[in-house]
Amino acid sequence: MNVTELWSQIAHWLGRHAPVTAAALRPPVREPDFAELEAEFSVELPGELRALWLSCGGTESDVLADVLPPFYTPYGAEQALASWRDHRKNWTAQWERPACDYYAGSPGSSFHPSWIPIAGDGFADELVVDLRPGPLHGCVLEWEQEHAQVLRPEWQGIAAMLTDVHRALINGVPAGHSYPTVTEDGRLDWQIR
Repeated sequence: MNVTELWSQIAHWLGRHAPVTAAALRPPVREPDFAELEAEFSVELPGELRALWLSCGGTESDVLADVLPPFYTPYGAEQALASWRDHRKNWTAQWERPACDYYAGSPGSSFHPSWIPIAGDGFADELVVDLRPGPLHGCVLEWEQEHAQVLRPEWQGIAAMLTDVHRALINGVPAGHSYPTVTEDGRLDWQIR
């Protein structure tokens, strides 16, 4: 399945099994201006990221919906851009160059401008798509704000991430190191085991 189909299947599952989480998600308010986003990010956006933002508008700014393991709420294009701008402002003020290797998927200890946020935990940790060059271009990394680092790719790309989430929801198996559960009040929760 492609990103659009996977997102649709995940949203459908949430609507049936975790309605509070499903209700927090919103479709895009309007189609993102990809040319404008690419100009600001200074990278070409891959088709998987475009498809995600055409399918998912994130949530209201203060609403969390832990759709992505272990505790991440997906961003729409506007939320992603706002987060990216905040990172660039903070890290540019402290470092001239990001403390990261040149190639996608490699570890880093400062926020790289080619990392595009796609989900956040409501505090400062995020999932980012790594658009540095190399064989792992487009992989998904977990940015840990407290340690100011990324370690290894979590998924090879957005479709791989959504495939893992979909499989976990349908089969009750882990996605990464987290198992999906639904709380009594109808929220999706991921339990680390």
